[in-house]
Amino acid sequence: MARCIARIRNVISGLRHSESNIPPQGISVNMGEVDYGMEDKRKMSFYNPLDPVPKYEFYAKDTWSGRIKSTRPSLDILRKPPDPDDLPPPPEEDGRPKVKLVRFGWVLGVLIRCMLNIWGVIMYLRLPWITSQAGIILTYVIIFMSVTITTITATSVSAISTNGKVFSGGTYFMISRSLGPELGAPIGLLFAFANALACSLNTVGFAETVRDVLKDNSAQMVDDVNDVRIIGTITVILLLCITFAGMAWEAKAQILFFIALLLSLINYFVGTFIPPNIEKQALGVFGYRAEIFMENLLPSFRGNDGSFFRMFSIFFPSATGILSGVNICGDLKDPSGGIPKGTLLAIFWTTLSYLLISVTVAASVVRDASGSLNDSLALNSSIHCTGLGCKLGWNFDQCEQNRTCSFGLANHFQILATVSGSGHLITIGIFAATLSSALGFLVSAPKIFQCLCKDNIYPYIGFFGKGYGENNEPLRGYVLMFIIALAFILIGDLNTIAPLISNFFLCSYGLINFSCFHASVTKSPGWRPQYRYFSPWTSLFAAFLSFILMFLFTWWAALITFAIVLCLLGYVSYKKPYVNWGTSYQAGFYNMALSFSMSLNGVEDHVKNYRPQCLVLTGPPNVRPALVDFVGTFTKNISLMICGNIIMEDEKSSFPQHSTDMLVDWLNQRKVRSFYTSFAADSLKEGAHNLMQASGLGKLRPNTLVLGYKTNWQECKPESLQDYVDTISNAFDSSYGVAVLRMMDGLDVMDDLQSAGVSSAVDNLAFDADEVPQCEKDETDQNSDISDDGSNELVRSVFQTKQGRKSIDIYWISDDGGLTLLVPYLLTRRNRWKKSKLRVFILGGRETMEEDRKDMKMLLKRFRLEIEDIVVITDVDKPPLAKNLQRYEKSIAPFRLSEEQAGGDVQELKRLSPWKVSNKDLEAIKPKVESTVRLNEIIKKNSIHTALVVISLPVPDINCPSSLYMAWLDALSYGVHCPVLLIRGNQENVMTFYCQ
Repeated sequence: MARCIARIRNVISGLRHSESNIPPQGISVNMGEVDYGMEDKRKMSFYNPLDPVPKYEFYAKDTWSGRIKSTRPSLDILRKPPDPDDLPPPPEEDGRPKVKLVRFGWVLGVLIRCMLNIWGVIMYLRLPWITSQAGIILTYVIIFMSVTITTITATSVSAISTNGKVFSGGTYFMISRSLGPELGAPIGLLFAFANALACSLNTVGFAETVRDVLKDNSAQMVDDVNDVRIIGTITVILLLCITFAGMAWEAKAQILFFIALLLSLINYFVGTFIPPNIEKQALGVFGYRAEIFMENLLPSFRGNDGSFFRMFSIFFPSATGILSGVNICGDLKDPSGGIPKGTLLAIFWTTLSYLLISVTVAASVVRDASGSLNDSLALNSSIHCTGLGCKLGWNFDQCEQNRTCSFGLANHFQILATVSGSGHLITIGIFAATLSSALGFLVSAPKIFQCLCKDNIYPYIGFFGKGYGENNEPLRGYVLMFIIALAFILIGDLNTIAPLISNFFLCSYGLINFSCFHASVTKSPGWRPQYRYFSPWTSLFAAFLSFILMFLFTWWAALITFAIVLCLLGYVSYKKPYVNWGTSYQAGFYNMALSFSMSLNGVEDHVKNYRPQCLVLTGPPNVRPALVDFVGTFTKNISLMICGNIIMEDEKSSFPQHSTDMLVDWLNQRKVRSFYTSFAADSLKEGAHNLMQASGLGKLRPNTLVLGYKTNWQECKPESLQDYVDTISNAFDSSYGVAVLRMMDGLDVMDDLQSAGVSSAVDNLAFDADEVPQCEKDETDQNSDISDDGSNELVRSVFQTKQGRKSIDIYWISDDGGLTLLVPYLLTRRNRWKKSKLRVFILGGRETMEEDRKDMKMLLKRFRLEIEDIVVITDVDKPPLAKNLQRYEKSIAPFRLSEEQAGGDVQELKRLSPWKVSNKDLEAIKPKVESTVRLNEIIKKNSIHTALVVISLPVPDINCPSSLYMAWLDALSYGVHCPVLLIRGNQENVMTFYCQ
């Protein structure tokens, strides 16, 4: 026995892997490794030698931690251990080498990367200019508002990223897995595009600096704009080559850029304390002065860009680097621990630098300066002036009044280089900031786009998602983002590109914050972030603030952004990709459904709100597609539909365990909005009774039983026939309405599918091929509720074709409360049936025919049903044709009691065989039968070209034998080529013409 157990354990080891420890949060490892030949120590519980203890590998979805996904034994294996002799041999080592992957810690992968992308072109080339326009106070307002949005967004990102492992794809991955593909996919596409634009923004900033250096050395190539375009194109090509070299080279380049940037900032702050010489004073630099600080405290907006929100929109891209670490989360050693720490620290240090640069430059540089040494009052003491420069010994009045000053805080973009100790180090810092940011965004954009491509949400983009090398680098994505960046580089104007980027980033930030808010308020059990320093309400505030600022910055760009998002969202909603990411929307739908279902319990039923909530005895729904399609047509989006499958005890073993998921998938592919439930029972009667009692929730309970007509009632076992009729009787006893659908060739297509093969079963054989022309069969309804996607398994039915101008004939023989009228009316509200007209047939006498028609017309008008075609049947009392009556008698003959049996105890015989028919039974129902056969003749005469015949269903008498009742239904609906619906309400009103 011990040897047998050891053998089993060796085999189960193929489903398990190494029991190594998970790296604790915050601790870095040098390299992630996947060892394909690693032996493991297997631990089992004491319940069963095959029952393992909980293991990480059973829950993992990837090999990120260095482990291989494992599968726990199924319940079948635990309940029925396999024979050791039948077990396969244990797996052998395949000798594959370990795979080494490049992984970054939180400092290099998040902190430095975020700081480099935040410290970009705006800080060096536009922050001093923004300070001169908005003044110190409003500049601080701009900075703090930006930091408020980015900080709250960072906390939201931290919460989402610590709620589970974040794969490659960054922002797109988080939004899509939180809010679903409908919003995640559009934002992922826009965010990848925004990163490409940010690359172009920083490249243009670099090109502007190089152009100014060339101008200072009298080496201009063409003109200001074209020089920026030429230099920017060359630069982005070189950056593309660095990205092709791989993430390791890109990381090394980022370290060099970071060192250069730190040196330039130190150089600037040191320069502010160095007393300026006369050349610097001519350029407007005077060192720290109280009067300069007070002068620059308030705004002085100038030019076309002179407004608060314009300054805000130009500055905001400098705060958009906070997601740089998130965008490469697939390359981080510990995303959950590194992203919150690195991102928030990066925001803190960069915000501190912005505040210090803004106040120091505004306290030491005047807004306007001519740059001419001749304007010094020391050289021209007789000149009279009134400006701030006069107090400092310079006369800048003339250029200020003429708006021709070329230097000073408001006119010179390279003012930081002028203030610093060494202008060359500032130039190097600008190069480092712009190139590092451009490189970071150029790397981030393809990573996001690659994840979007892999999810296969949009067509024709998968080509760009192909990865190469050990790190799965999206080289084709790099080329695509390079082309987009190059297109915007050719604009050549920093102030034009910046507001566009702000809109895209604000839209992304708004959705990230809304994702965090939505995941929090839905209170899904799966929402358990490790990072807890966030509030869903601050996330909601940041989301609204982001969307409002989009319109305040550039309203037309915001409209375009939202239009693009809505178009992309509409496409994804229409296509409905087959993905299940456990989104917060799913949790929200559950909460709403639960809340509304509970609130319905306090609402009394009213006839105006009646809906036919159907329990459909379909069996496996794909076996009776016409029945499913018919009920789904009039219940979709307005009422409840439950497909019930009663599994007999002898069928349990042959019924696959995973069949429920398969049948639900079939319903979803067919776009039938229905629940599916199965129930094991000894008989149809017992199963249907239990389903009627247990199906539904609260007020969302079925009130109508729908089943197919039993075509084999004459050949089947008498017990089966009795079971079928008892099911109808029990439904009436339970105050259910009952509907029976009959089609000439039956509803069950299983035999046809098995004989022809599923792949060849294109049309539904459950309806007459001669009734529906081939051209109409092939005519699909583009706006239909149930679509045929071309899959051979989705067998088409007559209810999936347009019915044209055919009529729906309603033979309202008995007043059942209006269900006989309501269901056909609901059918005509669907696209495939909307051209069909309703015709109502009622019973009446020749003398009162006009009065009967008038009364019915008034009743239908009160019901607000536009039915003008009302036919009064006056000859139903005429004797039927002899051949039709003989056919009825022939159908009931096998169930009649013989003369010998009749001579005995009839009641006892009927108790033992309740399907048997006595002569007394036939005499009692004879008038009804003759009228029924005659009515059938009238139906076949008047409804030759109809799309559907609806007939009031007779209610079975408690003493009526089952065979007699089925013969009654057969006589009523026999020979009708179109589908026949026998329907009966529960005698309660379902239609009203009252207002209350």
